[in-house]
Amino acid sequence: MGYSAFSLLKNALTGHRHWRPAWRDAAPQAQYDVVIVGGGGHGLATAYYLARVYGVRRVAVVEKGWIGSGYAGRNTTIIRSNYLLPGNIPFYELSMQLWEGLEQELNYNAMVSQRGVLNLYHSDAQRDAYARRGNAMRLHGVDAELLDRAAVKRMLPYLDFDNARFPIQGGLLQRRGGTARHDAVVWGYARAADRLGVDIIQNCEVTGIRSEQGRVVGIETTRGFIGAAKVGLAVAGNSSRLAAMAGLRLPIESHVLQAFVSEGVKPLIDTVVTFGAGHFYISQSDKGGLVFGGDIDGYNSYAQRGNLPVIEDVCEGGMALMPMIGRLRLLRHWGGIMDMSMDGSPIIDRAPVDGLYLNAGWCYGGFKATPGSGLSFAHLLATDTPHETATAFRLDRFGRGAVIDEKGQGAHPNLH
Repeated sequence: MGYSAFSLLKNALTGHRHWRPAWRDAAPQAQYDVVIVGGGGHGLATAYYLARVYGVRRVAVVEKGWIGSGYAGRNTTIIRSNYLLPGNIPFYELSMQLWEGLEQELNYNAMVSQRGVLNLYHSDAQRDAYARRGNAMRLHGVDAELLDRAAVKRMLPYLDFDNARFPIQGGLLQRRGGTARHDAVVWGYARAADRLGVDIIQNCEVTGIRSEQGRVVGIETTRGFIGAAKVGLAVAGNSSRLAAMAGLRLPIESHVLQAFVSEGVKPLIDTVVTFGAGHFYISQSDKGGLVFGGDIDGYNSYAQRGNLPVIEDVCEGGMALMPMIGRLRLLRHWGGIMDMSMDGSPIIDRAPVDGLYLNAGWCYGGFKATPGSGLSFAHLLATDTPHETATAFRLDRFGRGAVIDEKGQGAHPNLH
């Protein structure tokens, strides 16, 4: 069923009794051309582009819980392409361009809101670093504006500009950045992939990866063996666990990233703002809650919950930036598991085991990369060659010394 003003009116007049499920609850078949493990945004986007762009339709997406039950439903919804290094900028800009046409392509309201992303700077050195980043973006055809203090104050007069420790001097603005509704993105890709014949298999946990004569031939699951010519892993914080089933040790650590939402208030923040003197970022949801977050917890964990020191640090950053939020009540907070790579950049590549493909190491960049990741991973699975924007995301870059260290922190996942 296509969504339109006509279908909405028709169903309204019939008491909304004739809406059909957005996707089938498929049972696993014995054999597929491609099985994608992970029913989050990346896995579903990969399945969709495999079917639509590359004509591969004997595809299954296997999810141990329900669609979007992992990190896809546990993030702060920011989309942007304001990256610095040549290995990253073309890829994230591709993703940004796909975001801009996503709702029309999927026939689904993903609530993409290009409200802008503003990164504040608080020192001369930080201003120079942002100027360099903005110039790199513009050389790649990506929009960027370096704002001074007066321009930022006109945009966001309620910030604390005269903080003695962290005075706001200006910011780097990408107007095309913004937010999208994470659940709606997952549902939209699931519905679109299902309409192209993709089987979405929920409540089906992978318990093993079967190999014969050095090649992966399928997966063992709680719903039986599922054969596949190719198996793609897109399981975020569980990447190391799944890869270990095939005898691989990945250059990845799993960490918790917490996020928070306040009680709903009247429209206040019409953009995304990041605090340059600490790791704090904030936007406002369509329901009125202020959505914000900060650093990862810094220790290895698979638990979808965080610890109090990070909560304190995030709240301190928020109070330094805009003290008025101290009057709001915290409605809830949650934790998502992130697969932190050694250089802070992702891996989209064939595994050393034939028939196995990796989509991992997304660190903080997973949600914003959803469309680009899906298209690039689909290209790899269909052609066995990397997409032109993802050639730098090879697994062997760590051995070759060709790391993509966006933050310049070195090989320390907890610092990325």
